[in-house]
Amino acid sequence: MKQQIQIPIQGMTCASCVNRIEKSIRKNPHVESVSVNLATELASVRFRDREVIDEVVKAIRDVGYEVGDLSQKKTPSDIHEDKLKELNKEKMKVFISSILTLPLVVPMLTEMFGFQLNLNGWIQLALATPVQFWLGYKFYLNAYKAVRAGTGNMDLLVALGTSAAYGLSVYQLLSPQNHSDHMVHYYFESSAVIITLILLGKYLEIRAKAQTTSAIRALQELRPETAWLYKENQLIQVSVESLKLGDLVMIKPGEKISVDGEITEGESEVDESLITGESLPVLKGVSDKVTGGSMNGHGLLKVKITALGSETTLSRIIRMVENAQAAKAPIQKLVDKVSSIFVPIVIVIAVLTGVVWYVLTGNLEQSLLNLVSVLIIACPCALGLATPTSLMVGTGVAAKNGILIKDAESLEVAHSLEVIAFDKTGTLTLGKPQLSSIQVFEKEKSEVLKIAMSLQQGSEHPLAKAILQSGKDNHLSVVEAEGIKALPGRGVEGAVGGIQYFLGSRKLMSDLRIHLDQYKTEILMLEEKGHTVSYLSTSDKLLAMFSFVDTIKPEAYETLKSLKKLGIEPVMLTGDNQGSAHSVAQTLGITKVRAEVLPEDKSRIVKELRDGGKRVGMVGDGINDAPALAAADVGIAMATGTDVAMQSAGITLMRGNPLLIPSAIDISKRTYSKIKQNLFWAFIYNIIGIPLAAAGLLNPMIAGAAMAFSSVSVVTNALLLKRWKGVV
Repeated sequence: MKQQIQIPIQGMTCASCVNRIEKSIRKNPHVESVSVNLATELASVRFRDREVIDEVVKAIRDVGYEVGDLSQKKTPSDIHEDKLKELNKEKMKVFISSILTLPLVVPMLTEMFGFQLNLNGWIQLALATPVQFWLGYKFYLNAYKAVRAGTGNMDLLVALGTSAAYGLSVYQLLSPQNHSDHMVHYYFESSAVIITLILLGKYLEIRAKAQTTSAIRALQELRPETAWLYKENQLIQVSVESLKLGDLVMIKPGEKISVDGEITEGESEVDESLITGESLPVLKGVSDKVTGGSMNGHGLLKVKITALGSETTLSRIIRMVENAQAAKAPIQKLVDKVSSIFVPIVIVIAVLTGVVWYVLTGNLEQSLLNLVSVLIIACPCALGLATPTSLMVGTGVAAKNGILIKDAESLEVAHSLEVIAFDKTGTLTLGKPQLSSIQVFEKEKSEVLKIAMSLQQGSEHPLAKAILQSGKDNHLSVVEAEGIKALPGRGVEGAVGGIQYFLGSRKLMSDLRIHLDQYKTEILMLEEKGHTVSYLSTSDKLLAMFSFVDTIKPEAYETLKSLKKLGIEPVMLTGDNQGSAHSVAQTLGITKVRAEVLPEDKSRIVKELRDGGKRVGMVGDGINDAPALAAADVGIAMATGTDVAMQSAGITLMRGNPLLIPSAIDISKRTYSKIKQNLFWAFIYNIIGIPLAAAGLLNPMIAGAAMAFSSVSVVTNALLLKRWKGVV
C-alpha cells in the first residue's frame, strides 16, 4: 500500500541542499517519489513500506542534515514563527560582524587618502577571530557537508578563501622576523569583510524564504475554527475538526461559511470571490454547493457537510500553493555547478604552485606565499556578490517604482516570459461594477434613479454602491425611504413617498409575478455582453431596468500593446461568465480566452502552457488565483487584491496598475544582464589573476587588492541599475 509522509528537515540553506537530500533519499528502492520543499523545510516522501521511514531519516542524516520531530506536525504559523526567529538571529550576526569588521576596514580606507592608521596585529587578530570562527562557523559546516557529499559549493569557496587570508595573517603575526607591525600587511580585513558580506546575503535569503510561508499562513487563517452543529434538535457550537461527513450545520447571516457542503434549507447571497474571483455575490438556494471560507450574506442557511479536512476546496488550494512554491533560482544553480568544478581546480593549482616553487627555489616561505596568493585571488568574494548585489539593487529600484519582487527566481525569469495569463476581474478591469444604463418604462430617468438611491442608501452591496455613485455624479439628492427590508438573494424593498417599491433580481420580479417576456431579447443581449441587470418595480408594474458593467482599466489597452511589442502572447483565464469574458477580451484584442474556470482549472491550464515549452507568467488579484500564480514561472499580483494573491506571487504591482507589468519585465531583463556581466568579471579576475599568482608575479597583498577591486567593480556595476526609471 502506497503511503506518504512529511519529514521536517533542519539545516537547509540553498537549492544544492535540496538536491543533495533528494538524491540521497532516492537511492532507497522502496521510495517512489520525493520532493523537498525549501520554503516549508519539509520532505514529502511517497513509499510502499512503512518501515522505510527510519531508512529515509538515516539517508537525510548521512548527508549532514537533522530531522525534526516526526510526531509533532507544525502548522504554517509555527513554521512562520520559526523563520522569524531564525531571521532575527541572522540579522544579529550581520550586525555583530559589521561592528567587528569596521575597525579593520578603516585603516585601508584612510590609506587611500594618504593617512597611515595601522592597527596593532594582535588587535586585528582579536577582531577577526570571532568573525572567522564564530560568525563564519556555518560556512565551515556547510563546506564539510559538501565535501562529504563529494561536491563543491559557495560555502566551500568562502571557507577556503577566508581561511587562506586569515591563516597567512596569523603566520605573519607569529613569524619571528616580524618584530613590528608598521611594515607588515595583514589580511585579516579581507577575510572579515568577505564573511560579513556573505552573511548579509544569507540574511536576505532567509528573509525571502520566511515570506514564502506567509501565503500558506494567510490561507489557513481563512478557515473558521468553529461551526454551529445541529445535534439532537439542538444547536451547539463545536470545533470544525470535530465535524463529520453528513453533519448538518447552520450558517448565520454575515458569517464565514465553515464547511464545504450542500444547502438543505434557506437562501442567501454568498461572496464566492474565494473560488471564482467574481466581485458580485452569488445567489444560493436549496441543493446549491457552498465552500468553506466564503462569506454568507443576509440569509440563514442549513448546510449538509460534503467534504472535510484535506479534501476541502481551501485545503486543495493550500496544497497547490505549497507544491508550486518549491522553486530553484536558475542562475544560482549555474553558479553552484561552476563552483563545484572551480573549487577542486583552484586547490590543485594552489598545491602545485607551492610544490613547484619549493622544488625550484627551496624557499618554503616563498612557496607558501605564492600558494596563498593563488587561494586569495581565487577567493570568491566577487563571485559571491555577483548575483545578490544585482538582485538587491534591482529589487530596490523596482520597489521605488511600485514593483515589489519577492524572490530571486521571479526577477531572473520574468525577462524570458513568452505567455502571460490574465485574470479579468480586478486585473484588467476595475473590479467595481458601474451603472452603465437605465431603461425607463414609467416615470423619468432621474426619478427612478432617486428611488433606487433611497432604497440602497447605507447598503455595502457592490451594485448598491454603483447606483449611489451614479446618483452622486448626476447631483441627485436622496429621498428618505421607510421600512427598508433586505430580501436575501433577491434584492430590497421599501416605501418612498408612500409607495412600496422593489429593486432586485429577475427572481424577485418572478416572485412578484411581474413578467419580463417582452424584454427577453434585450436582457439576453445585455447578459451575453457580461452585464448584470437589476429591476425596479412596484408590487404590480415594472418601472425600470438597471444595467451594470465592470469597467476595463484605462491602462489595460497600453499594457497589452506593450506586451505584444515584446513578443509576449496574452491569455485570459477567468471565473466570470462567457459573455463578460469574451466582451472584455474582444475589446482588448485578446484572442485566447478561458471563462468559467475554477482555481484547479487555472492552475492546470498554466501548467499545460508550461508543458508546451513556454515560459508562462500569471497575473491575478484574488485568492482563487493563488494556485495559478504559484504554478506559473512568474506570478504577478495586484496589490489592490487579496493578501493571499500577493504572498503567492513572486511579483506584486503595488499600485494595481497593469502598466507596471512591462516595467517589471524590463527591470528583470536589466538585472539579469547585470548578473551575467558581474559573473563574467568575477571569473575574468580569476582567469587572469590565478596564472599571475602561480607565476609568483602577485604577492598576497596585491592579490588581496585585486580581489577587493573585483568586488568593488561588481558592486559598482550593480549600482548602475539605480538609474532605471521604468518603461512607462
